[in-house]
Amino acid sequence: MLSQITRSSVRGVRLFSTSRIALTEGAIPNSKDAFAEKERAQENVYIKKHEAAQLKKLKEKLEQQQETISKLEKELDNQKNGK
Repeated sequence: MLSQITRSSVRGVRLFSTSRIALTEGAIPNSKDAFAEKERAQENVYIKKHEAAQLKKLKEKLEQQQETISKLEKELDNQKNGK
């Protein structure tokens, strides 16, 4: 009986909590001092570089896929014309 009570109370406990402020402001608090502004600018530059790198990789993958598709289409045409 006691073990059932303990288990049911443990299930209802929240394992973690995040504050609304942390979710809306990001890693850098909304203050107006120079340090926070510099950190925010550096964070933005990092994010833009990271997104640009991801976009470049995706474009390369897309080009590879398009090359594969064109090769397969040529093979298909050769198969159709060969018969």
